[in-house]
Amino acid sequence: MFSNIVVGTDGSGTSRKAVALAADLARQHGAVLHLVNAYKIPSMHAASGLAGPIPAPTEDMSPEALMESSKDLLDEVAGTLEGLKVESHSVLGSAVEVVISVAESVDADVIVVGSKGMRGARRMIGSVPNSIAHRAPCHVLIAKTA
Repeated sequence: MFSNIVVGTDGSGTSRKAVALAADLARQHGAVLHLVNAYKIPSMHAASGLAGPIPAPTEDMSPEALMESSKDLLDEVAGTLEGLKVESHSVLGSAVEVVISVAESVDADVIVVGSKGMRGARRMIGSVPNSIAHRAPCHVLIAKTA
């Protein structure tokens, strides 16, 4: 049923739970797992904040260094996923735009997102999982991560 599964990760504990669920789903269906990480250049960072082990951008971090940090994160996460075909996508932009864009480009059957931000005020002002759920070109599975 599923041949391409997309999941975003920032390296946080909650995103790793979503990755684990997506990996299990990929194993069950023999699907390709597309790991996605969105990164931002310093001028883009001020508006949104960055979580996880990618260093917070500073004025002296080049876009190339940020991209390398993003790729390193994806390599580390992919290294924990045995027995799967994994493709990594490190893309400049906002998390919502990047996940949607990758899902469209790989003709994803499902996007797996974590539930962080699906409750309380963040849900009302536009959390990443809520925005993806409303704009996705395919099914969305919301993993219980928070």
